[in-house]
Amino acid sequence: MLELSEPEPPKAALSPSQAEVPEDEEDYTGVCHPECGDKGCDGPNADQCLNCVHFSLGSVKTSRKCVSVCPLGYFGDMAARRCRRCHKGCETCSGRGPTQCLSCRRGFYHHQEVNTCVTFCPAGFYADENQKNCLKCHPSCKKCMDEPEKCTVCKEGFNLARGSCIPDCEPGTYFDSELIRCGECHPTCQTCVGPSREECIHCAPNFHFQDWKCVPACGEGFYPEEMPGLPHKVCRRCDESCLSCEGSSRNCSRCKTGFTQLGTSCITNHTCSNGEHGRVTALSCLRAAPGRRERKRRCRDRSPLDS
Repeated sequence: MLELSEPEPPKAALSPSQAEVPEDEEDYTGVCHPECGDKGCDGPNADQCLNCVHFSLGSVKTSRKCVSVCPLGYFGDMAARRCRRCHKGCETCSGRGPTQCLSCRRGFYHHQEVNTCVTFCPAGFYADENQKNCLKCHPSCKKCMDEPEKCTVCKEGFNLARGSCIPDCEPGTYFDSELIRCGECHPTCQTCVGPSREECIHCAPNFHFQDWKCVPACGEGFYPEEMPGLPHKVCRRCDESCLSCEGSSRNCSRCKTGFTQLGTSCITNHTCSNGEHGRVTALSCLRAAPGRRERKRRCRDRSPLDS
């Protein structure tokens, strides 16, 4: 008869203290990076900080690290202690917005009026290639290049003249370049380039132009003459022998001292010599003796050939 062996008693369950437990990772006890904050670190490098003294740069995907200053293209968010990316085109900025750029990346110009970075400066501004800024044109220019006063297109009410925009000043006024406005001409001028009486271009009605001035009447030794294309008459000088003249330089009305009037001409007073008789007659040629007449300022006998 087989003997049955007694069943073995069940093994007692192992207590938790007896189960195999992996060893805990040892905490880092070394020196942290200077940019690590008061929460410590997991290692000595700037990307092993648990928090930062200044700013955290990067993301979970790219790994974060602590920096003292945010690099170009980023700005420091003081509240979050993070470096945040600037708007596209900005090299330095004060915030994320497109109007918070302080300087621009290569290929962009800084529009200082609105703090944006643009590839082309807008109307009213020109590109300064040295500073890479958009600088303002002269107030009269709609567009300009290289310099504020080198206009290419003028604003309404201005005309382009040799790279400058000149106001459309009314007759009787001129453009004052210092005050950038139209000033009053002298009362004798119809149009002018300045306020004085010597700066007239055209004279006011009933005035004549003489010696760069507009006068009510020509001075002694001058006569007024119509000039094609001009609204006023110009004072022309009379013949050098005339004290005054009318209509033309040789139509003398009065003669200078030393001249005698013959019709509309002034003839020089002189003495006629008679070589044949060897005497001098102190008479003008207009009063020459009978049988003699003036020719080339000499008195000579009348001959049959002169008839």
